[in-house]
Amino acid sequence: MSQEPVSPSIIPVFIPEQGCPHRCVFCDQAGITGRPAALPGRERIRRAVAEALEKRSPRGKRPVEVAFYGGTLTGLPEEKIRGLLEPVRPFLDNGLVHAIRVSTRPDALDEERVRLLRTLGVGTVEVGAHSMDDGVLERSRRGHTAAHTRAAVGLLRRRGLRVVVQVMVGLPGDSAQSLNRTVEELIALRPHMARLYPVLVLEGTPLARWTEAGTYRPLALEEALASCEGACRTLEEAGIRVIKIGLLPSSDLVNGNRIVAGPWHPAFGFLVRARLYRKRLLERLPGRRAGGMITIRVPEREIPLVRGYRNEGLRFIKERTGADVVAVEPDETLPPGGMEILTP
Repeated sequence: MSQEPVSPSIIPVFIPEQGCPHRCVFCDQAGITGRPAALPGRERIRRAVAEALEKRSPRGKRPVEVAFYGGTLTGLPEEKIRGLLEPVRPFLDNGLVHAIRVSTRPDALDEERVRLLRTLGVGTVEVGAHSMDDGVLERSRRGHTAAHTRAAVGLLRRRGLRVVVQVMVGLPGDSAQSLNRTVEELIALRPHMARLYPVLVLEGTPLARWTEAGTYRPLALEEALASCEGACRTLEEAGIRVIKIGLLPSSDLVNGNRIVAGPWHPAFGFLVRARLYRKRLLERLPGRRAGGMITIRVPEREIPLVRGYRNEGLRFIKERTGADVVAVEPDETLPPGGMEILTP
């Protein structure tokens, strides 16, 4: 049976808004990350990586990546790029860290920058595509076009780097049709992985002002869940693994009530995954009948997906079948995604 790729253990280093040529209408990276908008020094990076490695299990089997998030790393001058990435080199050389991951804009990549990234140990580049609709990109003040994304992903793949594309759902001017086109165009580029982020309206951004003025309508939670569910299914059916769904902002952003609108939910990604799982489960459930009992067996790690958020999955099964789920049991003889439904 096939196994899922092993996800790396990530040691994050945040560089909010560093290297970005301007501010997008939705952006507040300092608030999202809970970090000041300043570059960390070499010693701070070295110490952060060393401390994170000390906390890991010495027998851990997952590969380790140091990931630079929150800004446009390749938009920085070369000496600053080196100042960020070179402190990780000793950890790469001794095998404690397997690779470096960076995030950037599609228009901040060229042959010279990609060559530099490879020299410094970068293995994965996350590209903020966000949309493949030029009208949506222009309204969002991204400052790049879909053509930049096509060129960037092609260049990275040719140079042997792994590519993650980041997609935002619900940007100004976006629609179900433009999201579908974005997903299909990105599939054609063959990135290795993807992230899906529903747009949240953050205090102090242009998007917050547009929302207050009524010129932008954020997605409702159900709309965002349905959109991300469809996009995730299409991407993964095409062989592109979705590694993250939904934003995990800092506690200051959440507790400070700085999310003023949009489909915020603390378990957004889990909700989407549970919905996808439920669609497959539905195909196996018995027809509706009065009363009855059901036992469901799945791999242990998939039990939460059966139960759903606050057991909404069990209530769904009851509504569809009229039967009570008396047990959800682990069965490690089943392959990932496998399930067995037992009825008396």
